Amino acid sequence: MGGHADEGTLPHTSALDEALAQAARDTGAHIGAVYLLTGSPQVLVMETEIGLPTQIVKPWTTVRLDAGAPVAAAVRQGRLVWVPNPQELACRFPGTALAFPYSFATASAPLHSDSRMWGSWILLWPAERPSELSESELDVISATSERLAAILEQADDCGHPLRPTGEPRALTPVAPPMPDPYEAVAAAGYLERLRDGSVALDLDGVVTFASPTAADLLGTTVAHLLGTPLWETATWLKDPAFQDRCRAAVVGQQVASCSARRPDGHELEFVLHPDPTGLSLRITPSPADLPAQRLARSASAGASRLPRADVFYNFLHMAAAMTRALNVREVVDLIAVHVMPVFKAQAMAIMRAESGRMRIVGSHGYCPEVLDRFDGQTLAAPSPAEQVVRTGEPAFFADRDELRQAFPETAQDDGMSAWAFLPLTVSDDTFGVCTLAFDHPRPFTAEQCATLNTLAGLMGQALDRALLYDTKDRLAHSLQTSLLPGSLPDMPGLEVAARYVPATRGVGIGGDFYDLIRLNETTAAAVIGDVQGHNMTAAALMGQVRTAIHAHAAVGASPGDVLQHTNRLLMDLDTDLFTSCLLIYFDLRLRTLCAANAGHPLPLLRPPNMPAEVIDIPAGLLLGIDADAEYATVEVPFPPGAVLALYTDGLIEAPGVDLDEAIDGLAEYLTSAPREQLQQIAGTLLDHAPHTDDIALLLLQHRANST
Repeated sequence: MGGHADEGTLPHTSALDEALAQAARDTGAHIGAVYLLTGSPQVLVMETEIGLPTQIVKPWTTVRLDAGAPVAAAVRQGRLVWVPNPQELACRFPGTALAFPYSFATASAPLHSDSRMWGSWILLWPAERPSELSESELDVISATSERLAAILEQADDCGHPLRPTGEPRALTPVAPPMPDPYEAVAAAGYLERLRDGSVALDLDGVVTFASPTAADLLGTTVAHLLGTPLWETATWLKDPAFQDRCRAAVVGQQVASCSARRPDGHELEFVLHPDPTGLSLRITPSPADLPAQRLARSASAGASRLPRADVFYNFLHMAAAMTRALNVREVVDLIAVHVMPVFKAQAMAIMRAESGRMRIVGSHGYCPEVLDRFDGQTLAAPSPAEQVVRTGEPAFFADRDELRQAFPETAQDDGMSAWAFLPLTVSDDTFGVCTLAFDHPRPFTAEQCATLNTLAGLMGQALDRALLYDTKDRLAHSLQTSLLPGSLPDMPGLEVAARYVPATRGVGIGGDFYDLIRLNETTAAAVIGDVQGHNMTAAALMGQVRTAIHAHAAVGASPGDVLQHTNRLLMDLDTDLFTSCLLIYFDLRLRTLCAANAGHPLPLLRPPNMPAEVIDIPAGLLLGIDADAEYATVEVPFPPGAVLALYTDGLIEAPGVDLDEAIDGLAEYLTSAPREQLQQIAGTLLDHAPHTDDIALLLLQHRANST
């Protein structure tokens, strides 16, 4: 199965396979895989595996080197990565815990030699094993890592390097010894006499044995079952929850159970007994009084729990939404929507450790008085939050007595009766705590604790990004504000209104700018422009363009010459960013405008008692493209009462809308806007903007009392 090897690589692939299989046998691991580092950018591609069902192999064939997965972390860190249980997997690798939500322990080790890093390999054990690797297991892992790396290096030296195909070889686990004929006949007779149905599956769910009773319960025949996946013959078992329980049993090597309803309405009970080679299913009719839908019930009885399918559904939605969350408020809202209702929590608070104290950065369900009491709580005194930050481990308290017993000196006076304190961790650093509070005492099952811990891992990563975003956003807008003029000069006979509106979300700092430069008592220069991009580089370049235009305009250069000088400056800066710019001189005494344009949207002029129209200015090249570019000037009347509108493309551009039609529409809005107040006109134009990009708007009106 899997990738094909040529004659030159065959000895090396065989040696690689044998080394992996031997390591699994020597350590008692039931699953193992070897990943090779390849490609640009580099990724880890599975070369060979043992013990994994095909359904699980496919999504894990390729792993990005920057992924939150143990096999990738082993390569990045260049050391053994040991994860002893699902709880620690959820804390350290929440993405893997989400995509692989089963109970296991795992060790991943890098494969490197003196010459290079070749990849990594991984082993899985049932989670019930000891929490630490034994000396003998560590010796096997170390020796096997050296052996695998030597095989890969030898193959490369021989001119036959192993190159993964994306179809890993699947090694067959060692099967138990074949029974003698007498034992086989006796076992068959034993199974036929049972009233329970018995079915054996391999790792891919293919039926290798079925008793007549099982075939009858499944509504088919033994002949139809043998050699095909169980859910292809009994298609009503093609249920994600049933297949998930089968995978959970194989990966965790734990007995599991579930129930499923046949098409005729009768319900069957399935108990799944795993070993490294497959599953044995015991099938019985369900009692008549069994609830109709229990398709994700664990084998352990007693404690109430969330249906696994519901938890997984919320996992997927929350994980997808968390990747889009930009700021802390959005993260808090997502937790309130996706976590609190599922676990029936009544309140939630997110706290960040900062300068020796816990600071609340977001909450839901708590009143302000409660938040005030806990905000600023010191980390020097014992408390649940302090313990979680210090240890990185979650803390669960089913009632007030449990909390008082653990922290007798701490009063959690928030009106609640049970709590889950979850660590918010990034790269093994616990920086905060998410507290979920419940208004009634409640026990926390092991599965619920593991689920909450996994969710906390997702929350920690999202919150870390959100905190960083909020910090950058504040800095960006502070920089944007400092680069734009704080105020515009007053000129008799001229009314001015300027607006800057950042994009709604997620765009970052923009390169839109405007300015008004007073040249003398009756003349001034208005400029508006847009530097390509939405980052600090664009903002910095915007500041340089504004400074250059201001300097050249102040010494009396014409609009065309100012743009030409500024263009040469950008060429000298050797920047990859281009800039559109519109520069207009106006003379209130002569009642004229003189304009030059470097690829910017055309301005609008609304003469008194007339509709607004476009000023047709020849569009020169954008600044920063051609050092020899020239910019023509155009002169038009600017009578008293006229309104001039300069704007950036964010005011008009929208997906699927023709630019000329958008400008015509803007002219109509300007025509119908109020005649007296320039600020009202600005508001009218902004009300009709698509707001998909930053907007800079500069309006100027020639008042009739100028001379």
